[in-house]
Amino acid sequence: MALARKKAAVDDISKLSGVEKAAIVLLALGEDHAGLWESLDDEEIKEISQAMSSLGTVSSTVVEALLVEFVSGMSSTGAIMGSFEQTQRLLTAFLPPEKVELLMEEIRGPAGRTMWDKLANVNEAVLANYLKNEYPQTVAVVLSKIKGEHASRVLSALPEDFALECVTRMLRMEPVQRDILDKIEQTLRTEFMSNLARTSKRDSHEMMADIFNNFDRQTEARFIAALEERNRESAERIRALMFVFEDLSKLDPGGVQTLLRAVEKDALCLGLKGASDALREMFFSNMSERAAKIMREDMESMGPVRLKDVDQAQMAMVQIAKDLAAKGEIMLAGSGGDDELIY
Repeated sequence: MALARKKAAVDDISKLSGVEKAAIVLLALGEDHAGLWESLDDEEIKEISQAMSSLGTVSSTVVEALLVEFVSGMSSTGAIMGSFEQTQRLLTAFLPPEKVELLMEEIRGPAGRTMWDKLANVNEAVLANYLKNEYPQTVAVVLSKIKGEHASRVLSALPEDFALECVTRMLRMEPVQRDILDKIEQTLRTEFMSNLARTSKRDSHEMMADIFNNFDRQTEARFIAALEERNRESAERIRALMFVFEDLSKLDPGGVQTLLRAVEKDALCLGLKGASDALREMFFSNMSERAAKIMREDMESMGPVRLKDVDQAQMAMVQIAKDLAAKGEIMLAGSGGDDELIY
């Protein structure tokens, strides 16, 4: 399920837009008064749903100010929480399930009121990857509807011959008929945006594995042990998704050398100080004989080091490895299996 970044509580009514005020009122009224939604058109429902799903916590003071006649009823419950789940549950009370799902997928997708606003918030590589399979004329229409800066980045990410063909079509393009534009928008909504929303949903176990990766080893061990007692299956899934320092042993020689160039010498010394003998030797074997000798001497001269410092150095090395993998400079095999990749 997609997770929104936590927002500060809404506690000032003057800062709310009309759409946000409507969202709070409808959220406060709840499912028992869902019939009110039936008087709204699709665009209004979409706008209010978008606002509702990103409200976060709304203080009871604001709720009371907006809904004075319900002060006594609201005071017992205090604040309300606007979330994707609450919005979806409320819409399901009066809309067909397939329409609710389509609406929620669009809300979870890139922000923006119109389709072209939404496209402006889509990464150029992602958009180019979709458009490269479309007709050049369709791509020309899409690129003509988004900002020049964004269109230039999308064109740069397309295959060169295909991009030039799209440019040629844009130069010769006549005004686009409304029905054709509507059809392109509908295709983008159903084929691209809905799939983008689905693939952007982050599994809760992946999220927790990322959090656990940033714990020091003592905190990580404590949480994993406690979780195993309550839900062994979840603990095992999180452990399988985690990428830890010892997983660097799965790097190929080229990956190790790339990582060595990116890591500062002091962090490398500290990190290897707490590494297993096998992992330490793997790094040494990818250095020149002289560099490995100097590194061993530096590690010996460090004497005893704090576990906390070693953990931080190893976490820094793992993060650098992940950053390099995201850029495509190295390939990381996940602990969940030899063929699993972490990007």
